[in-house]
Amino acid sequence: MQVPLSNILFLDIETVSQQSSFEELPEEWKSLWKRKAEQLLRNNKEGETPENIYGRAGIYAEFGKIICISCGILQGAGTERKIILKSFCCDDEKQLLKDFADMVNKWNIGPGKYLCAHNGKEFDFPYLCRRMTVHAVEIPTLLHLSGKKPWEVNHLDTMELWKFGDFKSYTSLNLLAHTLGIQTPKDDIDGSMVGDVYWKEKSTARIVTYCQKDVVTVAQVYLRLQGEPLISNENIEIRD
Repeated sequence: MQVPLSNILFLDIETVSQQSSFEELPEEWKSLWKRKAEQLLRNNKEGETPENIYGRAGIYAEFGKIICISCGILQGAGTERKIILKSFCCDDEKQLLKDFADMVNKWNIGPGKYLCAHNGKEFDFPYLCRRMTVHAVEIPTLLHLSGKKPWEVNHLDTMELWKFGDFKSYTSLNLLAHTLGIQTPKDDIDGSMVGDVYWKEKSTARIVTYCQKDVVTVAQVYLRLQGEPLISNENIEIRD
């Protein structure tokens, strides 16, 4: 399936736990996390407890929240192609999700629009839908799966494309980029550090930069898989 490159919205989300530490959770949520943690600790390392692994809560939509969504669209062709980036980042998750949903709905005019993320079908897309449901934010048509047949779901996933039908393995975005010879900016942080940067350093600017870098990398991987020229650094444009 050949999708017009200008019809793809590339995205990435960053998530953290809903509280900065286990101790700050209301008692009922402490109990719920402990039950979840029991499943995670079946083969636990020595010294791991529900309390000290609370940092992992951010990857579960029931215990986490979205703090940043970065998006990118492609314009132009060949070596002149550029990527336009926009990010949504704030402490108010409901407002962040509403702003993102409004943008997607405005962009999704005309046929054949797609969303693309790395491992998006297993993480980004369902996480967004779950958190929107929590906050009673209407899920954009392009993101919603309800009532759609598989071939009507306009979601692209670079990890799925790389599998070429093999569903047994997980390949990180960083590994895939290096495998394909795609240069990525030197990381200021990585995914495991986002929680501490958010809760301890209060540095959302670093998180936005990291999230935008991943969006560019997803787009580069997709272009490489399609046999298209990569985007040069000078053709990366960030908009407010």
